[in-house]
Amino acid sequence: MRLIRTEARESNYSSLVKMMRQNKRVYFIGLAVTLLLTACLLFVGCNRGGGGAGGGKHYKVAFVTNNASDYWTIARKGTEKADAELPNVDVEFRIDSDGSAAEQQRIVDDLVAKGIDGVAISPVDPANQTPMLNNAADRTLVITQDSDAPQSKRAVYIGTDNIAAGRQAGELVKEALPQGGKIMVFVGVLDAANAQQRYQGLKEALQGSNIQIVDVRTDNTDRVRAKSNAADTLVSVPDIAGMVGLWAYNGPAILGAVKDANKIGKVKIVCFDEDDETLNGIKDGAIYATVVQQPYEFGYRSIQMMSKILDGDRSMIPESKQIFVPTKAIKKDNVEAFTADLNKLRGRS
Repeated sequence: MRLIRTEARESNYSSLVKMMRQNKRVYFIGLAVTLLLTACLLFVGCNRGGGGAGGGKHYKVAFVTNNASDYWTIARKGTEKADAELPNVDVEFRIDSDGSAAEQQRIVDDLVAKGIDGVAISPVDPANQTPMLNNAADRTLVITQDSDAPQSKRAVYIGTDNIAAGRQAGELVKEALPQGGKIMVFVGVLDAANAQQRYQGLKEALQGSNIQIVDVRTDNTDRVRAKSNAADTLVSVPDIAGMVGLWAYNGPAILGAVKDANKIGKVKIVCFDEDDETLNGIKDGAIYATVVQQPYEFGYRSIQMMSKILDGDRSMIPESKQIFVPTKAIKKDNVEAFTADLNKLRGRS
């Protein structure tokens, strides 16, 4: 009987050891599977969204223009570069085809309704659009670019110091008209902050000079009207000495009217931005100079800025909430080099 009990105890002990070994094997297999799954989840999480500071969050942002022109084509290239560098950001480029505040509101309302994470907009009429911008800012991130709305809840402005740019244009007018004379100013709408500020800077630069600003003619971004405004001026003010276009398409419109009137060289033209017709006009000597902004930088920096803000980083926003991108004066002596650099940005040969 004693032998039987001993053998039974040994049998039970062997079974227990075997069971423990099996459980240990199962435990280590389970642990290995758990670690493998955890590693996979971490890998997917880190790679979703490109590793932004927001822990892999993915953002959808939009860039909204204030009209349709080649100027915005360059800005678009900047947004595309930023988009390519930020895998956690998708960029939607929206064009205000008729240059109206109403169209911008429709675009912004549509974007907000779709759940956009951020909007960079060039407001057509900042003062009257402030309620719309504030309403959007209550629901999503809003920054301004190209044209500011400083009284709104926008987080930051990225663009030109338009007063300084206006002064630069004024200095170019004085160069072009050393004997002085009458000039007319042309722009889409004078309600836009960039138009107001450029005009202010222009007046400041011309103050005390022998150059007289006759008036400002607006065209509501209608290019046919822009040209007819210039043509009418050549008739109604026959001794006009110079014409200044404050928006990108105004230069070509003025140039067309001056050509039609056979007054190339007699009427000096100073304008803004880098429209092909404007640059060709400078090469031909028909346009004295243009003040160019850097819309590529507006596009690039706006997308980068929104990505950082959405990730919780506002360290790059100055106290003024304005980030200025400098302008350049393009004249006959540097137009070829500038055009070559510009064509690289545009992807042209």
